[in-house]
Amino acid sequence: MVYSAQDITVLEGLEPVRRRPGMYIGGTGKAGLHHLLWEVVDNAVDEAMNGYASSIVVSLHEDGQSCSVEDNGRGIPVDRHKKEGKSALEVILTTLHAGGKFDRANYLTSGGLHGVGASVVNALSVDLRVEVRRDGRRFSQEYRRGEPRGPVKAGGAARGTGTTFFFRPDPQIFTGSDFDAALIADHLEIKTYLNKGLRIVFKNRMTGALDEYRHENGVAALVGNLVGRSGGRPVHPEPFVWEASQIGNDGHGINRAEIALTWTEEVQTDVRSYVNGIPTIDGGTHERGLLEAVAKALRNYMETHELIPRGLTLTPDDFREGLIGVVSVFLLEPQFQGQTKEKLNNPEIRGLLAGAIGRQLEQHLHHHPSMGEAVATRAIYAARARAASRAAAKTARKKPTVSHRLNLPGKLADCSSTDPTECELFLVEGDSAGGSAKQGRDRRVQAILPLRGKVLNSEQATRAKVMANKELGDVLKALGCGIGDQFDPRRLRYHRVILLMDADSDGHHISTLLLAFFYRYLRPLIDGGHVFLAQPPLYRIKLGKETVWALTDSELDTAVSGAPANLKPQISRFKGLGEMDPDVLFATTLDPVHRRILKVWIDDENRLVTETTMAGLLGKDARVRYEFIMANATSAGDLDL
Repeated sequence: MVYSAQDITVLEGLEPVRRRPGMYIGGTGKAGLHHLLWEVVDNAVDEAMNGYASSIVVSLHEDGQSCSVEDNGRGIPVDRHKKEGKSALEVILTTLHAGGKFDRANYLTSGGLHGVGASVVNALSVDLRVEVRRDGRRFSQEYRRGEPRGPVKAGGAARGTGTTFFFRPDPQIFTGSDFDAALIADHLEIKTYLNKGLRIVFKNRMTGALDEYRHENGVAALVGNLVGRSGGRPVHPEPFVWEASQIGNDGHGINRAEIALTWTEEVQTDVRSYVNGIPTIDGGTHERGLLEAVAKALRNYMETHELIPRGLTLTPDDFREGLIGVVSVFLLEPQFQGQTKEKLNNPEIRGLLAGAIGRQLEQHLHHHPSMGEAVATRAIYAARARAASRAAAKTARKKPTVSHRLNLPGKLADCSSTDPTECELFLVEGDSAGGSAKQGRDRRVQAILPLRGKVLNSEQATRAKVMANKELGDVLKALGCGIGDQFDPRRLRYHRVILLMDADSDGHHISTLLLAFFYRYLRPLIDGGHVFLAQPPLYRIKLGKETVWALTDSELDTAVSGAPANLKPQISRFKGLGEMDPDVLFATTLDPVHRRILKVWIDDENRLVTETTMAGLLGKDARVRYEFIMANATSAGDLDL
């Protein structure tokens, strides 16, 4: 085969975006779909960030698959671009890397680039319309899949200035085309925390709901919101809040920084970082700088006041336990990892922030000794708990045993294989269902661990209470991989951990409680793709000699409506797994060939929403839970009433 110049393909215009959308928006699933909206919103926020806009209106339209974003900024230029020979608006929407943010003449700091964000949204939308209000007139242009349907049209007179984008993502590109109203609302509110005084209105035309967001206290208010959602009790009354302008050399430093920190009684650490208003879900140099500053400032404070008990070793993790914090920086030249801006890579930012925040935090603790002593006590408690956990693990390892299996829970029906890659552990609701599962399983590779009653809500419980809980303790013993700083994936005894509960609301509740435990204490198992949800049938439909299984009411309706006219369906509903014979349970739920299981995973793009949802639904604050349920009730699917 001859490989020549004729085999070289040159992609022009927006064609590369449509061919490889993942390179620009990270993927074509739910996260990528919403990334289009974030790009348009970011451009509007950039106008506000640089003092040119004060209000943004975002609308989710009746079809649930299209959005519009309107701002009162300057309006995208529409005059003729000398080099390209067409309107600047069309250049921005049809040319990659064309925009007004590559120098500091129009935007000192920005989160998006017209040249990537707007043109990528255009390329991946089946329909896009833009209206510009400037110079006292209206200008508009329409596009279809990135191609202009005509030139820029000049309309009538306009009051004020600004830009309105309407777009509908292309269903040929995206695997799902429905926007998530709750996700949008959360994202927009975060923007108003990061930009003091900015007003954002969210109109959900599907439900008629209208929400307005505006926060004058910035990141301090955001930390207060996060503390409320977590259900944790702060160990000091007021957060540490610090703002600064121009840290480091102009051009290579930090134009503006805003920090807010609070310590709670919870064991989890929740630090959220942003660059130019963009969430950096994978952190980066600014987040590392903050965490280094926290550890150094607290250690210096405790050493100065001789607060460290003799013989106790404090690690950086001890200072961070229970910390809820926000770091928001605005940079002139941010360097991100990838197009989706998930991680900040500017190396100089780490040292600049670590030094500046460390000095301010240490000084604050000296001037507010009640906070300093409370946080110091919190760190000592964390260090002692860590030391006790390590000592207990060390003692357990020293116990003389004939076999590791002698340390396993007594009610665990283990499998005979010792190859973790082929072994499965089913966590089963109740002893009755556990008995059926033990009889019906493949004894070579499938292990069964029955759990009794409701599992402890680890979102509300302290770490000590979680570790003392018998049911969760049995799960940890069976898994063998340890927890916290003792976690070792090489000791995991089963590479598939499957939650097998009744297909009713009680079963779903128990699954949720177990998922909360895995999320908070065994997150690496989820990240490693080891956690699954079994999908046992709720109905058995007999059609003559044939038996059909249905997981939901909709599947039942489909099976019944598709039955032959001469057959009367015989329908039976399982009240629980214990009603299933062992062979039926194996055929429908345990058999790898015919069963249905769902892999549990965390969407990195929406990790902030996952965190707040978990804390809100399972945390201690009933008010937060009520607000979440009321906000999302209209999007609920099957209900078990």
